[in-house]
Amino acid sequence: SLFNFQALHGRLTQALPFSFGSLRLASSFKAADLAIERSTACKPKPEPSSLVFGKQFSDHMLTINWSEKEGWEAPQIKPFQNLSLHPASSALHYSIELFEGMKAFRGVDNHIRLFRPMLNMDRMHRSADRSCLPLFDKAELLECIRKLVEVDQEWVPYSQDASLYIRPTFIGIEPSLGVSRAGKAMIFVIVSPVGPYFATGSFNPVSLLADPAFVRAWQGGVGAYKMGGNYGPTIAVQHEAVKRGCQQVLWLYGEQEEITEVGTMNLFIYWTNEKGERELVTPPLDGIILPGVTRQSLLDLARGWVRQPERRPTKSITQLFLLY
Repeated sequence: SLFNFQALHGRLTQALPFSFGSLRLASSFKAADLAIERSTACKPKPEPSSLVFGKQFSDHMLTINWSEKEGWEAPQIKPFQNLSLHPASSALHYSIELFEGMKAFRGVDNHIRLFRPMLNMDRMHRSADRSCLPLFDKAELLECIRKLVEVDQEWVPYSQDASLYIRPTFIGIEPSLGVSRAGKAMIFVIVSPVGPYFATGSFNPVSLLADPAFVRAWQGGVGAYKMGGNYGPTIAVQHEAVKRGCQQVLWLYGEQEEITEVGTMNLFIYWTNEKGERELVTPPLDGIILPGVTRQSLLDLARGWVRQPERRPTKSITQLFLLY
């Protein structure tokens, strides 16, 4: 097979006070029931060197529908197409919506590998629980996604500088203006060949705006879940950062102006502390930040190399860091 699920093992863990979706447990869809309709008009593949993030899409998509009355329908892979939604769909009005971001890479051996995909399935499951959307079997969804990547495998760039971005999305499609949990929902997955997220490239520095007037998430909120509602309100702040000559936002929180995230990413600080010890400092998973797969992977790799205190650095610590 050209496909390997994950190169590393590990889990993202985050304590939740209780389960929001415990009443919505139901028999899951099955990958064995997957129906595939192949496109008859495949698009030309872009040159890897021309790729930007999230602008081009493959020939196929995955959809799985659910209703409170009928439960999960059989998953479908079909030609990439627009969705047809009722104008009152709950995702459009009340942001009953969540998503994931995963990647598939083509190795030098021509094998295609998904990077730690079960960590994304775990996080998506938690987000669905918090959104009162129906729960699902994580392994079954992952197998459906694997099959989608297999169908569109030629869209995985033949390049070490590009990858295939996978966007699983889960939306409430209840046709009602009432503020309540959705009685109808849809999972859909689209894939996109991508280059670096930043125009400066993958390994070049970016300038940051740190202004305590703007807050991304807070205790008791949903900052730890990958919901669209966490991202839309940050666009205006990002625009403000650009106006001030910066490329991204360094999000601060609380009276101590504690550091939380950078833009849409987790943050690490690597330094030698006042005791002469090498430290890799990152904010803790206490409900404010998203438990990132890359974050967990860096901690797994660095374990044993350096001290790894998971504390939220304050602005004064950052100022000290900048003196190094």
